[in-house]
Amino acid sequence: MTSPDLPRTDDLRHPATWMLDNFRWFGDWGVSRRYDVHVSGGEHVPATGPVIFCSNHIGIADGPLLTMYSPRPVHSLTKVEMFQGFMGGFLRWAGQIPVDRSIADLSAVRAGLRVLEEGHAFGIYPEGARGAGDLQRFTHGAAYFALVTGVPVIPVIMMGSRLPGHRQSQLPPRGSRIDITFGTPFQVAAQPWPRTREQVRDTSKLLQEHMLVTLDGARATTGRDLPGPLPTF
Repeated sequence: MTSPDLPRTDDLRHPATWMLDNFRWFGDWGVSRRYDVHVSGGEHVPATGPVIFCSNHIGIADGPLLTMYSPRPVHSLTKVEMFQGFMGGFLRWAGQIPVDRSIADLSAVRAGLRVLEEGHAFGIYPEGARGAGDLQRFTHGAAYFALVTGVPVIPVIMMGSRLPGHRQSQLPPRGSRIDITFGTPFQVAAQPWPRTREQVRDTSKLLQEHMLVTLDGARATTGRDLPGPLPTF
């Protein structure tokens, strides 16, 4: 049952789970035939219970990579522009959640809370869009979910899913190495209503700092770095 100080979710259907539960291995198999994917830190992910995956965002492959290589099936916020035609049906079948980034999208918030209330994994990209992946731009959505639920947040660092100089929609060439690093959990106590903007902002700052530490650790352990900003051409 939804907490009385949170948006109502008991009237929502949980996002689809069948494909996530049964066909992630197929995507993993297909990607592994094209790329050299290395995953580390999976031991930091709780085996059961609600969890939030909070990832940097450097390229178009990040969402599928998180879906296929996370230790648990994950329902991620995905920009509503992707939910068109066949791709839209596929994303819904895969249990992903549309979000309108131009507004404070209450329907996306409610769907995310529903996933967490059911004890599943929820994914969010705090940078808000693909870019350098250095976490310098950091929106407050992930902190909101952490603060209102008290659920652990697992930082995720993507490296190699976009190469330096490549546009945001370009995939790396065949045989490229991709590193996915899961960091140690970040968790704060659930804050009941009334919550202030300052509390969300302060929690967001702490989460950003935690993710930056994870990013530094990923650089050190993989010997790699981010691709830099997107080209302007």
